[in-house]
Amino acid sequence: MSATLTLAACAAPEAPVEPTPAPQAGSGERCISLAAIRSTKVVDDSTIDFTMRDGRVLRNTLPHACPSLGFEEAFTYSTSLSQLCSTDIITVVLQGGGPRLGASCGLGTFVPYTPTKAE
Repeated sequence: MSATLTLAACAAPEAPVEPTPAPQAGSGERCISLAAIRSTKVVDDSTIDFTMRDGRVLRNTLPHACPSLGFEEAFTYSTSLSQLCSTDIITVVLQGGGPRLGASCGLGTFVPYTPTKAE
């Protein structure tokens, strides 16, 4: 860490870069229609991107890391409604040796997200 700080101090001064603020707990959509989901992409243990049929990407950042979600990249959910909400629970699907269920974790809100070209 100190080497990085030392190198940065030797570089020519640049305008400070403001970090992208984390989504506020109240921002974003609380629920999305199941029929509107085209696909999902697990980013890591705390993040799932939902690609909607209209082309939008909604990022869901879980309030707490969900063990093995990023490694397995598979989850399931059960809802009696026609929508998935921030109050719903997902369960990691463990794939080795046949499908088994892993940790269950709560969702966060669905916040509009624009993927970079590298993603």
